[in-house]
Amino acid sequence: MSQTVDRALSILPLLAEGPADLGKVADRLGVHKSTALRLLRTLHEHGLVYRQSDQRYRLGARLFALAQEAVENLDVREIAHPHLVALNEKVGHTVHLAVYEENEVLYIDKVESRYPVRMYSRIGKPVAITVAAVAKLLLADLPEAERRAIADKLDYPMYTPRSTPSAAAFLKELATVRDQGWATDLGGHEESINCIGAPVRGADGRVVAAMSVSAPNVVVTAEELLTLVPLVRRTADAISREYSGGTPHPSGPGPSGAVTPGAAAGGPGPSTHRTTPSEDRR
Repeated sequence: MSQTVDRALSILPLLAEGPADLGKVADRLGVHKSTALRLLRTLHEHGLVYRQSDQRYRLGARLFALAQEAVENLDVREIAHPHLVALNEKVGHTVHLAVYEENEVLYIDKVESRYPVRMYSRIGKPVAITVAAVAKLLLADLPEAERRAIADKLDYPMYTPRSTPSAAAFLKELATVRDQGWATDLGGHEESINCIGAPVRGADGRVVAAMSVSAPNVVVTAEELLTLVPLVRRTADAISREYSGGTPHPSGPGPSGAVTPGAAAGGPGPSTHRTTPSEDRR
């Protein structure tokens, strides 16, 4: 990188701390005021800095517009996919990525299990929102009033005895997920299917997607699957760092170490099941 470009870019984090006059900019860069002025003028011409009436400089509106455009054009699926593949190669189980759009939670990516007994799920298919681990991760991040409004409108089908039975139970589970930073499924949609999931966050700490690992009981027990929670969380955090372009807010106060089965029990999971002739929308 040329010295001129390096100096110009060094001005931006300085102004992110607050407005600064020409002297402060020159001192921080270690250059003469004339050099600093030349750099500021160039940045001003491109809308990246703005000269205030008090002769101090601040970040320009164009910089914020570019940042917003960049965020909107980020493809979380494209960023996450290599991480999902790597996780699948380590554990062998089905890995999903989901997002919340227009009152539905949808799978947007899937890496299939290497085992003969597999789950039937499809990219673009809505999940069973009251029992899916990915759904709970996405809804748990919403403001409380919005969470309550959604919970009150949902139906609560009892797919299995472990399905979420009511709005009150759903809200209680969302609160737990919000606090611990991960979610589970232990037979909430099908008794033989278990799942663990973790959130993918943007630079502001908000959840932009959720990923999960799912497996049938005949391949791995619920207790064995729960031991993968730290690995799943690390994968989600790695996706978050790449998606946000840096270090995002923490993924939640929940522990990142070993997980005991009792601590994770009760969370139904994603809309996945063994291959069957029919495909119902769950």
